[in-house]
Amino acid sequence: MAVLNVNGKSLQANADPRTPLLWVLRDTLGLTGTKYGCGIAQCGACTVHIDGVATRSCQVPLSAVASGKKIVTIEGLAQDGKLNRIQQAWLDNDVPQCGYCQSGMIMAATALLAAKPNPTDADIDAAMTNICRCGTYQQVREAIHAAAKA
Repeated sequence: MAVLNVNGKSLQANADPRTPLLWVLRDTLGLTGTKYGCGIAQCGACTVHIDGVATRSCQVPLSAVASGKKIVTIEGLAQDGKLNRIQQAWLDNDVPQCGYCQSGMIMAATALLAAKPNPTDADIDAAMTNICRCGTYQQVREAIHAAAKA
């Protein structure tokens, strides 16, 4: 039985230590905001924070995070029912289209703004490697700039 620190809570997960964190979050813990996209850490739909670093959870084995690392999923961003500034900027700037990639995008943007509170377009382009099939990249950039000013 692995004990995980997820969204500030201690949770138990009974899974093979080799199981990707993505599947532990979704199937064992019921946190379905983190999405499966490609399974090879390329698309970013599965992005979560591990000790504050945006990480593609489809390639992280349970054994790598069961040692007390702090995991934050999209479900852990809003506090007391209030969206964080990035989630709000996403809505205000009409970023979501189909919405499938959005939780991973928001997690990547949150990590970016934590590291660089006032990012340039080049910073955004370098950090936001998530794939959006709907092509909302311009709205993503606008939302990140808006969140930086909020």
